[in-house]
Amino acid sequence: MDYKLNDIVIMKKSHPCGTNNWQIIRVGADIKIKCLNCGRSIMMPRIEFNKKIKKIVK
Repeated sequence: MDYKLNDIVIMKKSHPCGTNNWQIIRVGADIKIKCLNCGRSIMMPRIEFNKKIKKIVK
């Protein structure tokens, strides 16, 4: 997968707030993403992120 900073991605599982759209806010060994509905941000290892991503929107 080819993703960059500020890309909007769709994850396989939705967030408890009801959306599955996230914005990438940090790229490195770990990926930090922010929920576009509630603003909560989480950090996960790149390998785990690659398994959980469904599609890159923008």
